[in-house]
Amino acid sequence: MEEDRRGAIEQYAQALKSGQKYYRNAVANGRYPFPPALDEIVDERNSAGRQELGVIEIPSELIVGTKVVSRQAAFAGNFMPLLDSNSEFGTKWINLCAAHLGDTGIREPIKCYEYLGRFYVQEGNKRVSVLKSFDSPRISGNVTRILPVYSEDPAVQLYYEFLRFYELSHLYQVRFTRLGNYEKLQAALGMEKDQVWTEVEQRRFLAGFTRLQDSLKNRGEKDPSAVAGDVLLSWLAVYPFSELNDMTASALSKALDSIQKSVESVAHDQPIAVSTEPPEGQKSLVNKLLGFVRSEHVTAAFIYTAAPEDSRWIAAHENGREYLERALGERVTTMSYVCSIDEAQKTMETAIAEGADAIFAVTPTLIGACRKIAALHPQVKVLNCSLTAPYPGVRSYYSRMYETKFVAGAIAGAMSENNKIGYVADYPIFGVPAAINAFVLGARCVNPRAQVRLRWSCLELDPVGSLQAEGCTVVSRQEGISRPKKDRDWSLYMLTDENKIRPLASPSWVWGRFYERVVRSMLNGSYGSDSGYTAINYWWGIRSGVIDVELADDLPDGIKRLAKLLINGVAEGRIEPFRAELTDQVGRRRNEGMHGLSPEEIMTMDYLLDSVDGYIPAFDELRSEAKPLVRYLGLYRDYLPPEKEEATQL
Repeated sequence: MEEDRRGAIEQYAQALKSGQKYYRNAVANGRYPFPPALDEIVDERNSAGRQELGVIEIPSELIVGTKVVSRQAAFAGNFMPLLDSNSEFGTKWINLCAAHLGDTGIREPIKCYEYLGRFYVQEGNKRVSVLKSFDSPRISGNVTRILPVYSEDPAVQLYYEFLRFYELSHLYQVRFTRLGNYEKLQAALGMEKDQVWTEVEQRRFLAGFTRLQDSLKNRGEKDPSAVAGDVLLSWLAVYPFSELNDMTASALSKALDSIQKSVESVAHDQPIAVSTEPPEGQKSLVNKLLGFVRSEHVTAAFIYTAAPEDSRWIAAHENGREYLERALGERVTTMSYVCSIDEAQKTMETAIAEGADAIFAVTPTLIGACRKIAALHPQVKVLNCSLTAPYPGVRSYYSRMYETKFVAGAIAGAMSENNKIGYVADYPIFGVPAAINAFVLGARCVNPRAQVRLRWSCLELDPVGSLQAEGCTVVSRQEGISRPKKDRDWSLYMLTDENKIRPLASPSWVWGRFYERVVRSMLNGSYGSDSGYTAINYWWGIRSGVIDVELADDLPDGIKRLAKLLINGVAEGRIEPFRAELTDQVGRRRNEGMHGLSPEEIMTMDYLLDSVDGYIPAFDELRSEAKPLVRYLGLYRDYLPPEKEEATQL
């Protein structure tokens, strides 16, 4: 008993020293030195009501203040004491501390209020002070929640998202600064949107999450709890949750190093920098932002998920690789590898071991392997063919195909004899809604009576057949690869009375020009480095030459001239497909028509215009073979739980 009291006296002395230091620093820096009082923060009469939560385990770092002003003066802002040990307050604190050190312990829950995720003590301030002095991670408390009135205030909106998350998890530990992240976390952990956590899942999560916070603290992070949520989301994009507990401390620290750029990008409002023109055209800007890295020779590895003869998409990139070799000769060496998604990281490691200093992974599903390789081999330039991939260290590349689809739509509108035009989209992924909408705008520009009926190849086996059955005589399909070799290769065609295909036009990629320009930028130093936190997304259009519209030889001369005028107008910036009055299918005005849309608005377009006859399918509607790609690049990718066999289950 006496030993407990001596220990309590020593503990008070240390706590008093900590409190006085906090007080002095706060005053010197113009900060409030006492715990804030809830009564001065919110008038409960103007709140949205109360919720009684009962007794819960409160994360001690979230207990930040008192309920009333009169309880403040005895404590510094860190809840450490300010009064002398001989005071009545000091005596009670020491007695309480001695009980905590003895057999009795501190068992009675405090009574407090929670507001916007922070806790304010009404009864039990000294208990909180004692337990905080011992760095207790949790403090038992009987909690009353005061609800703020819902408003447009981002803090209030984020809090209401947290409340939904709390209903499922009953956890206060995870904090985010961005809307939508609580739902993303639920999905990233392999849980359905409305799945309620079990006690086992809660314990497993807290074990791993606490270890993450401890590692951040050991790495010098001043407030680990403030950033741990963002770090966790970046972690789950690369590593399974289970490895938080399985890794050694040093391995965990190294893994956190590998995702540091992604963590930093989350903290900034614009983590993706869009390059809308080839590097040569932005040389001074890119070099200024990213620095010079010149090369005398580039060895580029192309990673395929299928053999070129089995996939039109892979064949297009293989043509691009061969074009690159012809264009740059001895200054470039290329290698190609075919692998499954599961073997992609191992294959990329092999390519690096064989001399690759640049990797082009040509399908979006390889982004996970790309992120790991970029983290482990920062000296290697890693690029993934995808759109809006916000991952520093991996550059993504795609093309503004909506420009070519606008031209194709105008041709379709002019050629349609019954005003019925069919459009087959492949996947509900970023870039596709923009292409559909641009096609419809092009068709309606020349034919206001045009009706564009949308079908999806990811939903039905024969979408073209169903469009033909509805009377559509002009059909737009998947983009082509360079100049089509056969009639069936053309992406825009007309069905003749004899039910034969009459080619009209074919929006197409010319990947070789893209690869040549990017590799040249590596050679001449305009490529830059990935030392910053900004993710780079190449998104070039008709002007760059990496996409084009092939016109059929027998396309009527007038329509051919119109198409060429549109192509040149788009390339020169005189024609902007989305510089128009735009209203979506739910009646929301998306543009007044006085200006075009920004690259970010077009890239992330996730709606269809009211003139489209069709809809964007939900994930559950997709055919099974379409789902893997949509998980990586889909419009709702951030909110999809991983597949069960790959899920980061707790």
